[in-house]
Amino acid sequence: QVQLVESGGGLVQPGGSLRLSCAASGSIFSINAMGWYRQAPGKQRELVAAITSGGSTNYADSVKGRFTISRDNAKNTVYLQMNSLKPEDTAVYYCNALLMGWDSRKYDYWGQGTQVTVSS
Repeated sequence: QVQLVESGGGLVQPGGSLRLSCAASGSIFSINAMGWYRQAPGKQRELVAAITSGGSTNYADSVKGRFTISRDNAKNTVYLQMNSLKPEDTAVYYCNALLMGWDSRKYDYWGQGTQVTVSS
């Protein structure tokens, strides 16, 4: 089994910064990609940022230039540095990992979610 443990959510002022962390643990052969999604009330869950094992990154247009995703492969941990936060960034943020287990099967795991609130 695999667990994703998230931390770093909270309440911030517009223009402020926040750093999210997500650590994957358990029976993992390899992690192909990790990323962050978010879901605001009444909206679909959307990709915020993702990073592959090779370091390639993708960002939603709405956060490009403000958010930075990074990864520590030795710790199976992904980070999301969020700067210049806006009220529209308010959402529950979910960590996601695409990995292969020792059984050679592909798995898609999700964290519990952490609330990010940007007050106006």
